[in-house]
Amino acid sequence: MKKTKSILLSFFLLLWATIACKDDFLEVAPTASLVQAQLSSEPGLEGSLIGVYSLLLGRDGAGFYSSTNNWFWGSVRGGDANKGSDAGDQSFMNEVQAFNPQTTNGEVLNKYARTYEGIVRANSTLGLLATPEEGISAATLLRIEAETKFLRGLYYFELKKLYNNTPYIDESWDGEEEVPNDKDLYPLIEADIKFAADNLPETQSEAGRINKWGAMAYLAKVYLFQQKYADAKPLFDQVIANGVTTNGIKYGLVPKFSDIHRPANDNHEESVFAIQAAAGTGSISNANPDLVLTFTYNGGPAGCCGFFQPSFELSNSYRTSGGLPLLDGSYNNASNKLVHDLGIAADADFTPDSGPVDPRLDHTVGRRGIPYLDWGNHPGKAWIRDQNNGGAYSPKKWVFFQEDQSAYTDGSSWTAGYTAINVNLMRFADVLLMAAEIEVEIGDLEKAREYVNMIRTRAANAEGFVMDDTGAPAANYDISLYNTAWTDQATARDAVRFERKLELAMEGHRFFDLCRWGVADQVLNAYLAHEDAIIPASPFIGASFQAGVDEILPIPQDEIDLIGAEVLKQNPGY
Repeated sequence: MKKTKSILLSFFLLLWATIACKDDFLEVAPTASLVQAQLSSEPGLEGSLIGVYSLLLGRDGAGFYSSTNNWFWGSVRGGDANKGSDAGDQSFMNEVQAFNPQTTNGEVLNKYARTYEGIVRANSTLGLLATPEEGISAATLLRIEAETKFLRGLYYFELKKLYNNTPYIDESWDGEEEVPNDKDLYPLIEADIKFAADNLPETQSEAGRINKWGAMAYLAKVYLFQQKYADAKPLFDQVIANGVTTNGIKYGLVPKFSDIHRPANDNHEESVFAIQAAAGTGSISNANPDLVLTFTYNGGPAGCCGFFQPSFELSNSYRTSGGLPLLDGSYNNASNKLVHDLGIAADADFTPDSGPVDPRLDHTVGRRGIPYLDWGNHPGKAWIRDQNNGGAYSPKKWVFFQEDQSAYTDGSSWTAGYTAINVNLMRFADVLLMAAEIEVEIGDLEKAREYVNMIRTRAANAEGFVMDDTGAPAANYDISLYNTAWTDQATARDAVRFERKLELAMEGHRFFDLCRWGVADQVLNAYLAHEDAIIPASPFIGASFQAGVDEILPIPQDEIDLIGAEVLKQNPGY
């Protein structure tokens, strides 16, 4: 018996050795893996493309600052808001808002890395298109290529705005060669987005996809950032006259300013391109993970975390005289600045400002004594984590209404601040204001006035005003049109730029606008001094903006260490 077992064991060992020595013994597909044939199928290609879109949301395991909404990089650094919360919470961002970012700052790296992740995914999708499964229509393959190239162009545009020139890799890169940051990214960005504009359909089956008109508007924006006004103007003209949303709605302004950011109204006529957010999908990463910090503290919606507090300077900007903004900057004067409750206890008497203000103030800034959406009146200090650090105001644009909470928030995590509110990266008001800017520079001042007045007419729609519990306007809202012809270019330029500030505040644009206008040092140093003088425990002590340096972030030191300083050059001043 023992001899028989020994013979059988020897036989099976020999058989195993014979089989194991063949290559195909090792070729076992991993469980739950995708092979090339699956990825090259139409569902595989669409799934790969969705992965490229997903990086618009940003975080996916990174910090709270990697989304393309740029709430910190564009709005906090642009003076729309202070970091907020308290000095010790996310303290590594204090140096960023004070224009002293270290090359080793983790969030400077995260933003860089997550943006490149979007590019890598785009390149992978384009690589799959080289060998598609038979039977996929040429139109489908072209559409997927155009969407993918648009997104790659958008991600490189993000890098260009934030870090200037960074290494350019496309689908031909083999992953072996180290790539320097010695190319101007703009021509490459233009090529990708122009390809998209030339080849995308006007409408698509899913509203969240980019379409021809959205790509055309982005191409015009890329030209505008380079002051290529003559190239941008005809594109904006076409978009304004003929553009439609991906779901086929003629571009226009949402009638009520108060409805722009309501999740039930997502993908409306003003939405040129938006980050699509969803709640209850099984992953909080689909529900605006980057904005989870930007809610009131200790009460109200979400109850956390007190970041992204509108600045005093921004809030004062909504002061009006005769229904028009104070373009001379006198809104910060003692006689014009808003009454606020800094340092006043929540249970103490307080009377809100009674002077004339633009109604967009109370859709943008949460302030004491004024209804905070449908959550009741903002109580002031009770909802502010640390007034001495962040000031007196709360963010409002990306906050959900109480009646929307159950349907549009994801309560599966530590806070209800994960929402299904789309973030419009570009909306039609933005298009009108960019077009107005070009009209001021090379076109017709009266056409610029027309575009600005379209936006102000919407803002003046009383049906969209914030109302108190008696049904009356909650503040002294006073807004009018520019009724006198614009004949002076400098005055018209000031009016258009200020309208961008009022209309698009807290939407991630301001810093990049100031930099491309060449006024960032002047405006931001005045802002830093203004806030520093008001906030008791100011995060801006000693802060300053250095022209020629602070327009862009440092290349992350981790990347330089990985690639080598002889290949990847650090930006000036770091």
